[in-house]
Amino acid sequence: MAQNSKDAQKRASRAERRAAEAAAMKARAEQMEKERKQQTIIGAIVVAVLVILVAIGAFTVYHNMHKNAETQASTQTVEEAYDKLQKAENTPKLVDNKGGLLISKDGYGKSVEGAPTVAIYMDFLCPGCGNLHRQLDADLQKMVDAGQINLDLHFMAFMDKWSTDEYSSRAANAAIYLAEHDSNPTHLITFMEKMYAEDFQPEESSNYKSVSDDQIKKQMIASGVSEEVADKAFGRDYQDWLDAIDAYTPKRSELWNTSGNYKGSMTTPTVTINGKFWDMNQLSTAQETIKEGLLEAIGIKSDDIGKEGVMPSIGSDKDPISNTTGK
Repeated sequence: MAQNSKDAQKRASRAERRAAEAAAMKARAEQMEKERKQQTIIGAIVVAVLVILVAIGAFTVYHNMHKNAETQASTQTVEEAYDKLQKAENTPKLVDNKGGLLISKDGYGKSVEGAPTVAIYMDFLCPGCGNLHRQLDADLQKMVDAGQINLDLHFMAFMDKWSTDEYSSRAANAAIYLAEHDSNPTHLITFMEKMYAEDFQPEESSNYKSVSDDQIKKQMIASGVSEEVADKAFGRDYQDWLDAIDAYTPKRSELWNTSGNYKGSMTTPTVTINGKFWDMNQLSTAQETIKEGLLEAIGIKSDDIGKEGVMPSIGSDKDPISNTTGK
């Protein structure tokens, strides 16, 4: 019996040792798995941090390049700025030497003889530009289609500083890419309408809410642009040229306000008619809307919009009619 008791104790002792060893092995395995997971998480965090740092670094470099460009631009003469514009990389093929993108019933870059040319200088973030385009774009399209006007579009992107993601540059690049790769000007005008729509155009400064490239892309496709073109419109192909435009255009004295608080400087929207500055400050005195004022300035009645053969009275060479004197 004593021997049996000793054998039982030995077996119990061996079982206890095996159980203890198994528990220790399980604990080591669990610890190793825990450490492996921690290392994986740490590795992922390190990678994420590196990605963020690279992105911040890239943005800082890009921001500093823009800041330096703005500093240099502020000290340039108009002649120096113009010369730099002519040397800009990736200049769009359709624009003229001052950055204008001409549209008529005959397509891009072709003017209709005897029709006035309405030029609009704009930034996609500019609230005043949104107000103007919401009033005018549908009628501008009708008048272009009827050969009643030539439309000269000037895209700018100086308002990047009033968004958190350089919205102005992204939108302007997309619009120019559209024109360069889609031969139908109607798509561009429709795209502007959608970009300036009250339920799409973002507010500026502290009220700005980020707008993604995909959101802008949806506006392009909804304007009739192919998905193939829209997919490639966000490489900011024309940024160097846009930077040069933003430096040159505000220095053009023929675009400076002739009255009001900003007299002697350029603001957006700016409109010229047959190359002459159209003073929209007159509209409040004349108690006219932008649409009413523009139609009076070019000499056409609202009922005649879109009627082929009915041309604005100022033709292609006369100054705009004053909204206050009618002359």
